[in-house]
Amino acid sequence: MGIKIFMISFIITSIPLIFLYISFSTEPASISITNFKPILSSNNVLLKPTRDSYPVNFAYLISASKGDTKKLKRALLALYHPANHYLIHMDREAPEEEQREVAEFVASEPVFSLVNNVYIVGKPNLVTYRGPTMLATTLHAMSMLLRCCKWDWFINLSASDYPLVTQDGMVNLIHAFSELPRDLNFIQHSSHLGWKLNKRAKPMIIDPALYSLNKSEIWWVIKQRTLPSAFKLYTGSAWTILSRSFAEYSIVGWDNLPRTLLLYYTNFVSSPEGYFQTVVCNSEDYKNTTVNHDLHYIAWDNPPKQHPRSLGPKDFRRMVLSSRPFARKFKQNNPVLDKIDRDLLKRHRRRYTYGGWCSEKGKKPEACSGFQSENYGVLRPGPGSRRLKNMLTKLLSGRNFTKRQCR
Repeated sequence: MGIKIFMISFIITSIPLIFLYISFSTEPASISITNFKPILSSNNVLLKPTRDSYPVNFAYLISASKGDTKKLKRALLALYHPANHYLIHMDREAPEEEQREVAEFVASEPVFSLVNNVYIVGKPNLVTYRGPTMLATTLHAMSMLLRCCKWDWFINLSASDYPLVTQDGMVNLIHAFSELPRDLNFIQHSSHLGWKLNKRAKPMIIDPALYSLNKSEIWWVIKQRTLPSAFKLYTGSAWTILSRSFAEYSIVGWDNLPRTLLLYYTNFVSSPEGYFQTVVCNSEDYKNTTVNHDLHYIAWDNPPKQHPRSLGPKDFRRMVLSSRPFARKFKQNNPVLDKIDRDLLKRHRRRYTYGGWCSEKGKKPEACSGFQSENYGVLRPGPGSRRLKNMLTKLLSGRNFTKRQCR
């Protein structure tokens, strides 16, 4: 009888996520995004950038939880570039004071208001660790950004992530590979589940955040399930860089695969580590678009624990040598962040990262002192762009690219 009750609960809690899925693609972005309008004065001219001003554009989701406001603000300033779009999601569990602090910070930054490319999710989701609400938040953000903005790649980060290269370096690098198809997806993936076979694939869970206003731990269903025969499971990193084309397919898929897998992963432990991998590798249209890398530097203990270890000054050299554009995870105000700002990002006084859009001629040291409208469209790659270019050249070489795709 107990098993029947659990199975009924399992079926019932699968239903809310499919309604969430439908609402993501139909609800107007203006309802869900708090959009701060430009602040104009007699000395400011409203900037109306065009998509063609820069060769490519990125759409960032930056997720934050209770207590993350300082890390979030620092990461946003380090990542900021007028070519891109930034969507902030604060967990609904975060106190109202923290929600207000983030909103006031975004509203008070003159550059954000001038370019009008930083947004906040107006109706945030309650996110449960290891539950499908983490995946639901990502899909929610993708849907919003697809409806409001023009961009080429979607990047999901948390407030504990930090860039290792300037955004000018990112943009100029991708421009150097402009002949490559824009549907490339940087998704670390593997069909070898290993220990995840018994710890992730077979157990079933229920995430109370799908139907409750109060956060609690996931529930474990007593009965386990067998491995699927209708599709093949893949696993990998929760941190991805997805093409606009694949993002559209994931939200409004023209076949039923994304919806079928969304229902399956509703009751999957840590679904962000498998959903996009399984969708892309089971899709005939996208399985050959994968670059098997998450472009993150992450350090694990040996043997690995549940979470990666926090990075510090002793990791700086390895981060640089990794040539990756992002690293995680960092504790608030760790001294290594100051070294990254100084040596890699040319970020002074904890303001914006150095770039062509905000640098003033003849100013020493070269720094971003504010928006220079005449420089809109100008790129000045930082010191990490060459390292990143070399790494991507290796990843995209004929030998590595096809050999490491979905198997």
